[in-house]
Amino acid sequence: MAATIYTQDEIAKLREGGALLSAILGELCAMVKPGVSTAELDRHAEKRMRDAGGEPSFKGYKAGGPTPFNGTVCTSINDEVVHAPPHPGRVLKEGDIISLDIGLRYKGLCTDMAVSLPVGQVSERALKLIRVTKEALMAGVDVIRPGGRIREIGQAIQPVVERAGFGVVRALVGHGVGHHVHEEPSVPNYDDPDMPKVTMKEGMVLAIEPMVTMGSWEVDLESDDWTFTTDDGGLAAHWELTVAVAKDGYEILTPLPI
Repeated sequence: MAATIYTQDEIAKLREGGALLSAILGELCAMVKPGVSTAELDRHAEKRMRDAGGEPSFKGYKAGGPTPFNGTVCTSINDEVVHAPPHPGRVLKEGDIISLDIGLRYKGLCTDMAVSLPVGQVSERALKLIRVTKEALMAGVDVIRPGGRIREIGQAIQPVVERAGFGVVRALVGHGVGHHVHEEPSVPNYDDPDMPKVTMKEGMVLAIEPMVTMGSWEVDLESDDWTFTTDDGGLAAHWELTVAVAKDGYEILTPLPI
């Protein structure tokens, strides 16, 4: 299936929804501290979305498995790479790192973003993992332009990660987003010579999301059908932006709040 090309009116709606999503995620980041539960974060995010006239795009979503996602925010802690459900709530502890991955449907269109952050004081290596993953995200975003190949995004991300001594997850990738939570094309975070030759076009909307591990890049799916963890138990980080391919390059539709 070909990637959707969004109109300027649709991009404007995505921009509006992305600004709202960024503001909500910023509020969640300010809430993160030892003693706060993932359920508290989730309740705040859902209320803010609904009060603003939107709705959680993740809640009730099925990603090919039998179990619908049970909340608004993916709250992945320590060795959890992505998609950890917020309920039942878990209490954050000093020294944890957490990824907050959040999606909003607003005016009929979806935006998606994620950040990773420390809970209280964490190790220097954990801080480096978080920082490098964010740098890799921006390296991938910076090559987006009409006429470029999707493969170039992974080619930009992978060396940033591996120069720092970390691993790039292969089993999970970025994706198109807009009418649906997940759309074509797939956007690998590594250089995949076997991927289809997809050219970026003005109006494409992409979710760029490197998932980076402190050790092995292999991951496992847990029994809840949602949570992916590192195979070796090492820490993981995840950052994500929704980005439109623009006439002269790109536009970030979900500005990072931190």
